[in-house]
Amino acid sequence: MKPGKAKPLTAEELISKYADIVYRIAFSRLGNAPDAEDITQEVFIKYIKADMTFVDEDHRRKWLIRVTVNAVNSLAASAWRKRTAPLEEAEDISVEEDSGEAMDIRQAMEKLPEKYRTPIHLFYYEDMTIHQIAQAMDSSEGTIKSLLSRGRSKLRELLGEDLYD
Repeated sequence: MKPGKAKPLTAEELISKYADIVYRIAFSRLGNAPDAEDITQEVFIKYIKADMTFVDEDHRRKWLIRVTVNAVNSLAASAWRKRTAPLEEAEDISVEEDSGEAMDIRQAMEKLPEKYRTPIHLFYYEDMTIHQIAQAMDSSEGTIKSLLSRGRSKLRELLGEDLYD
């Protein structure tokens, strides 16, 4: 392997290494498993078709995150999605829920406006810096800081407590 070039990965290695992060980003934004699975599949198909050479693993990871954010944004903005309702709402099905604090936070995250979900997820669950999030979301660092601050405030309101003591 030459210095400055990421080792090529087989499809199996790529999916094993990155499927979880792609799925979590999509799920945190879209709030349902079927759409998150579709986005995950779409991102890996784009990766395979792109046939790119990456400088290092960080470059590959950032590329996958950027493609995921773009795919999620496209789906979220689609006219089809705006005219659909989750099956649980449409059929009035009650879904069994986990207990505990993690569920409360996940539920609160799902209630956040979409523009706050992605930066909060990337910052807290994917350990990305504000600079990295700004690059992935094609925004300024100031915008990301504002989204994080406002998102945290909204989470506090939804949870009725101060999580960040």
